[in-house]
Amino acid sequence: MRTPIVAGNWKMNRSVEGSLQLISEFLPLLGGVTDVEVVLCPPFTSLWPAGQALRGSSVGLGAQDMHYETSGAYTGEVSAEMLLTCGCRYVILGHSERRACFGETDESVNRKTLAALKAGLIPIVCVGETLQERQGNVTQQVVGRQVRGAFRGVEPAGVSKVIVAYEPVWAIGTGQTATPQQA
Repeated sequence: MRTPIVAGNWKMNRSVEGSLQLISEFLPLLGGVTDVEVVLCPPFTSLWPAGQALRGSSVGLGAQDMHYETSGAYTGEVSAEMLLTCGCRYVILGHSERRACFGETDESVNRKTLAALKAGLIPIVCVGETLQERQGNVTQQVVGRQVRGAFRGVEPAGVSKVIVAYEPVWAIGTGQTATPQQA
């Protein structure tokens, strides 16, 4: 049985100084929490100092995205190796905002998943349906397609390393929440 995981995605919030302040305030609050895996995913600019601040703690460090190539002419992108050198163990892939705002597809999420696994990162693959898809009763098809897409070509040994995060896009900003049964 996998240990439950709670990952905090800070999105495009907090400077380096603000990130370090939040970490210093957050760590003492964890006390003896051992039955939940905790992961913090600050902005890219805070990854290195956050990794240093989390060193020796039980809290994992994650990135909010990565490119599937190891290097190259990809302005503004970061590679798995870059994330690893900052201390990242996790990377969020396929977040609904990346899909909606930046045109990520099931294929690109799959390429990133394969690259993350190859590099030794733990992918947190986000899946979920929009309000329109939910109202159209295609939730199972959409989420199923996203899961199948993310796992295409993943070796059996890699499947258990991937975390699938259900992200009910329809609930974002609506005041509605998904029940555990829906998730």
